Amino acid sequence: MAKLSKKQQVWADKVDREKLYSVDEALKLTKELATAKFDESIEIAMNLGVDPRHSDQMVRGVISLPSGTGKDAKVAVFAKDAKAEEAKKAGADKVGAEDLMEDMQAGNLDYDRVIATPDMMGVVGRLGKVLGPKGLMPNPKLGTVTPDVAKAVADAKGGQVEYRVEKAGIIHSGIGKASFKEADLRANFDALVGAIVKAKPSGAKGKYVKKLSVSSSMGPGIKIDLAEIEGA
Repeated sequence: MAKLSKKQQVWADKVDREKLYSVDEALKLTKELATAKFDESIEIAMNLGVDPRHSDQMVRGVISLPSGTGKDAKVAVFAKDAKAEEAKKAGADKVGAEDLMEDMQAGNLDYDRVIATPDMMGVVGRLGKVLGPKGLMPNPKLGTVTPDVAKAVADAKGGQVEYRVEKAGIIHSGIGKASFKEADLRANFDALVGAIVKAKPSGAKGKYVKKLSVSSSMGPGIKIDLAEIEGA
């Protein structure tokens, strides 16, 4: 058996891999174990009883976290003329049309959110194979195809996060930073998990939330007792 590093030994001493922790216990322990030299992100992983290959079992949406995300989201906007100016004034990091499309086709995709006005979808549609796999394709259901680009940019910058189930039926999403107070992390946790539970698709059969854990960027996963999660 490989020898554990000092950090791994601390984790082994403090985290019971078989125990199901309460939400507050898990968040407190996650903060305690976030000892990297940077402000680690705090993330959840939810294993859902869905098969996202079926359209009636897709789980996807957006939610504004009450305590914010702790980071400045990088936002690109496809818009022209007056709408482009609105997006710039709202704080978008990059605004453009065909020029932005060409930039993205060249591989410049370092964005957390891509927004587009409806009239730009003919241009954006050509980026389907580029933006789709990264979950960045603008979507009217998520509020990222909208004439109100100023509000969309403000929402993205103000703590709104998108959640999307992966092929394996798992949702990974951040709920803040290790520097957050436990109460702020708990508020974000409740908002995000509540939204995902509420988004249970009609095609999902059997147990919906199978497993739930919380971790920091560099820390171990801490399992949460699902008895605390209403509707799980």
